[in-house]
Amino acid sequence: MPDPTRERELRDETTALLRDLIRVDTSNPPGRETPAALVLKDYLERSGVECELVARKPERANLVARIRGTGDGPALALLGHTDVVPADPADWTHPPFDGHLDDDGYVWGRGAVDMKNETASRAVAIATLARSGFEPHGDLLFIAEADEEDGAEEVGLAWLVRERPDIVTDYVLNEGASERLQLADGRTVVTINVGEKATLPALVTALGRAAHASTPQAGANAVPRLATLIDRLAAHRPPTRLLPETRALLETLVGPVDGDLDAAIAAAHDLHPAFAELVAPLFATTIAPTRLRGSDARNVMPARASVECDCRVLPGTTADELRAELATALGTDVPHEVELLEPPTGGSLSPIDTPLYDVVREWVAVNDPGAIFLPTVCTGFTDSHFMRDAFGSVAYGFWPMRHTPYEVAAAGIHGVDERIHRDDLGYATRFTVEACRAVGAMRR
Repeated sequence: MPDPTRERELRDETTALLRDLIRVDTSNPPGRETPAALVLKDYLERSGVECELVARKPERANLVARIRGTGDGPALALLGHTDVVPADPADWTHPPFDGHLDDDGYVWGRGAVDMKNETASRAVAIATLARSGFEPHGDLLFIAEADEEDGAEEVGLAWLVRERPDIVTDYVLNEGASERLQLADGRTVVTINVGEKATLPALVTALGRAAHASTPQAGANAVPRLATLIDRLAAHRPPTRLLPETRALLETLVGPVDGDLDAAIAAAHDLHPAFAELVAPLFATTIAPTRLRGSDARNVMPARASVECDCRVLPGTTADELRAELATALGTDVPHEVELLEPPTGGSLSPIDTPLYDVVREWVAVNDPGAIFLPTVCTGFTDSHFMRDAFGSVAYGFWPMRHTPYEVAAAGIHGVDERIHRDDLGYATRFTVEACRAVGAMRR
């Protein structure tokens, strides 16, 4: 049975470390994560954990910490990024980089949910294990990576997996899910992330003929044509399809799916308002027009006007398949071009028939009796895919919460007034300690 006193101790230690991390402004851009990596390094070394800063740029260091195993068991990596998205203090109830702890037990600040909370709890877990003399059969790593929120400079995990093949592990615990939701039918679900969709951005350009804006009839303004194409993209609904992983999700929620897939998705959608964001996008490509480009001068009607589209595709979707989907959406009567701007990023999955999955599922069964353990796929992507792609690691997103309402946690991610209840810090840190012990006891 859980020891409430021990969980409170873990809570207080994690709360203190999280507040220290929030006070280090690592807004990305520009990042400058090294001071946060040093906070973690100093903290871990006081517990005897072997630590190393690894940096492509001195001001943007990653931290690799390790408890070495005996070599006859699977290795496990705990991931946590140290950068955060920017925050405007004018919009916040409490300053976003003060690490305020209120009377209700909430820690406020940028990164409190995404994801300095997880980074702090995983650091405390590895420190706790080191102080106890923990000797796993496989290496236990804690990797605090830079540049997850932007990735443009490749100074974080994308670079680290190439530079340091010694961080290879069999298993990975990272961010990506952990919602606890009360469904309309009375059931409770706890989610675990097993993969993510891929990003495959596209540029759609409407074609016309340039002319002076004072004589609009003399040309063929590409801007109105682009507006027509944008309307079509916004209205388009790509066909739905099932992956084995999303079938498992859907059938857990609504039972066997043998007929109308769209009806089954709608039935799942009705179980919780959050499923409009968490479930509905997992069965098809999504296409979101975002960034516009038109004339460089107000008095010139452009021959070309473009929109960048954030496209998220299911794992296994090819570039040609996305092109075909865009062609269906756009039609042929408005002249246009389509360019895919970069290779797919993400789009990897981990199986659910693994010892680590069993560890997490059994922990939930003991600590949240009656809750349904629900595998999900992330609509965006996480750094887990770098570990899957480089090393074949089995990577899951899981950080359990019981005390922070879903609506509060979800609204804070990249939003204002981001906060986490400190009791969740103790709860999640205890999970991490116990999961590491379970994996550390495994043999190959």
